[in-house]
Amino acid sequence: MRYAQGGGLTAERRQFRERIRYEAGERFARGEKTAVITRDLRVSERSVERWRRAWREGGMDALATVGPPKLPRLSDGQFAELEKELALGPAEHGWEDQHGSGP
Repeated sequence: MRYAQGGGLTAERRQFRERIRYEAGERFARGEKTAVITRDLRVSERSVERWRRAWREGGMDALATVGPPKLPRLSDGQFAELEKELALGPAEHGWEDQHGSGP
């Protein structure tokens, strides 16, 4: 399965994850332990530690969603064409076997 362009997350999913980070930020402000936040929010300890560091350095604003990491390099039409060509397989493109070991 190919992820959607934009890092694999829909806008709704990014907003959901932002709400989780904000909840973590509120709990940081109350002095709650990482292990408790991890358990209650059902996220990894590493994520909570990363969020806590961002929160310490930039407050709640640092936990905001910034959107997709970058614009896609290929258009939807180009992705469709690429998928069509890949589905044809290596032999169709001049490769001697299905492992792509040289024309």
